[in-house]
Amino acid sequence: MKKALITGANKGIGFETAIQLLKNGYFVFIGSRIMENGLLAVKQLNEAGFANVEAIQLDVTDIASVEKARLQIESKIEVLDVLINNAGINGGFPQAALEASAEAFQKVMDTNLNGVLRVTQAFIDMLKKSDEPRIVNVSSSGCSLTLHCDPSWKYYSHKAAVYTASKAAMNMYTINLAYELRDTPFKVNAVCPGFVATDFNGHRGTGTAEEGGIRIAKYAMIGAEGPTGKFISEEYNPETGETPW
Repeated sequence: MKKALITGANKGIGFETAIQLLKNGYFVFIGSRIMENGLLAVKQLNEAGFANVEAIQLDVTDIASVEKARLQIESKIEVLDVLINNAGINGGFPQAALEASAEAFQKVMDTNLNGVLRVTQAFIDMLKKSDEPRIVNVSSSGCSLTLHCDPSWKYYSHKAAVYTASKAAMNMYTINLAYELRDTPFKVNAVCPGFVATDFNGHRGTGTAEEGGIRIAKYAMIGAEGPTGKFISEEYNPETGETPW
């Protein structure tokens, strides 16, 4: 049975991604900043018939919490097959480039970029023990530099200086990570779940969290022939998913 860790998985897209992996026979660790919320998520999953799931307290902005989570998981399993860096914050709105403070940028970057690197670096040794290790960094087509320069793109006017900068930086981290792991069995991708309705966007999305979870889980389970080092948005590109950086 393959093992997966999903950060920020107590609700929304992370929760729906967990359901998809559980349906496919994975054991899933539900990373949750607040343990009570993680336990509630596990209770809901248990009631839905899923037994191979466990909550782990994990605050991606706190290195002590990350390291404690690694020790807890390492005490239970030797090999981690999948890491999904899903935890993220939007930083609140509006986010004008001339008005957003350096502190606002720093706070969002600490979760959306630094949180990804903290968790990835903490669990990389466990992932290296897997025959088919997969890392999915949950991104957004809304942080594509190319698309945001294209006035014909349907979300061209949806600018959010803080959030988009943090995810663009995370995408660059993904590129570098995939490059460093290029001669290994790893598949490392940045994947957009689509504009789906969750607490994250005040439920303004046009799709469902379940649809987002399906998209994320797909790239967590890809085979050896699958892509690596790519930016994927199946909402933007239904044929191949590949999206311009």
